[in-house]
Amino acid sequence: MTRLYVWWNSMLRQKRTGWTLIIVAVGYLVYFFKTRLFETGPEITRKEWFYVIAMLVLVMLGTINVRMAEMRERNQKIMPLGDFTRHGRK
Repeated sequence: MTRLYVWWNSMLRQKRTGWTLIIVAVGYLVYFFKTRLFETGPEITRKEWFYVIAMLVLVMLGTINVRMAEMRERNQKIMPLGDFTRHGRK
């Protein structure tokens, strides 16, 4: 449990936010598919379909956040602050 805590807190804030969005959205989608879509019961309302679409959008946004944070980490490792031999960005 301590390793998970250290790992979570060592990530960038943008990456943590992305993973939080992904976990919440996938959790709702699993609940929806398991209890509402594959079970026989009352009809699925428009509101629930809207939530499913919103959760799919959240998965996409979370993935974008995680990818952008990884790109930011990679760019910071490539371009150190004290390297004056390279030209600055324009």
